[in-house]
Amino acid sequence: MDTPLARELADLSSRRRALRDVKVTFGGEPRIFTVSNQKGGVGKTTSAVNLASALAELGAQVLVVDLDPQGNASTALGVTHSADTSSIYNVLIDDLPFAEIVQPSPESPNLFCAPSTIHLAGAEIELVSQVAREFRLRRALETYLRESPKDIVIIDCPPSLGLLTINAFTAASEVMIPIQCEYYALEGLSQLLGSIQMIQKHLNPELHLSTILLTMYDGRTRLAQQVADEVRTHFPEQVLDAVIPRSVRVSEAPSFGQTVIAYDGSSAGAVAYREAAVEIARRAPHDAQKKEN
Repeated sequence: MDTPLARELADLSSRRRALRDVKVTFGGEPRIFTVSNQKGGVGKTTSAVNLASALAELGAQVLVVDLDPQGNASTALGVTHSADTSSIYNVLIDDLPFAEIVQPSPESPNLFCAPSTIHLAGAEIELVSQVAREFRLRRALETYLRESPKDIVIIDCPPSLGLLTINAFTAASEVMIPIQCEYYALEGLSQLLGSIQMIQKHLNPELHLSTILLTMYDGRTRLAQQVADEVRTHFPEQVLDAVIPRSVRVSEAPSFGQTVIAYDGSSAGAVAYREAAVEIARRAPHDAQKKEN
């Protein structure tokens, strides 16, 4: 019976089959992404952890750095982040080596997390008096990666432009921006792009916007399509073809301490994140930079 639902299920089934045949390779210098959007509620942390899990499933060694005091990425990856846990706060403020805080995620032997704790909420103020305050994450991460190489590092930022986010921008080479397919999607984006340019000029010339991910897409609405078209018009090279749909499964997964990849790997949301991960893995970072320039 040819109904919209039947077509949707058939499409999802064929996409699952296509993903089973995907082969990607990793190697060379680690790619370090900062996932950022100063507008809250756009699927930033959700995208960071689900892409990390999907990339780990593809065979990449992946480290997630949870730089958001809320600790939602740590929760979703199933790692301990109680108040007495050694965390990214201790790296930034106490010079604790990264190796002493990184925990394996129970989801995959390829997936690791540097957790956040509630103490990170005070780090913005405490960083002000630190020497080389904008570079503390970068230097600690560089030391760790020399000893424990990873293919991909994903830094999940708080939704504000303070010293934590500046540390993330200074440590990364690529910026990934999740944009929801709703009203005001591009609101605040010019401010974020201005911040990236400021960091490029003064702190990290390697930083560039490499990836834009469209999230919370509802194909039944004309608005979602209009927003997607507008973003693709402005950023034709950076926007991924894969689009993340609105999904109950994606929303439910963190409450079980899991990503949607582990929680329901056959769902539409999981398939979309896997497709996005394949695109990211196949994109050479220098190509994205050349296209942007």
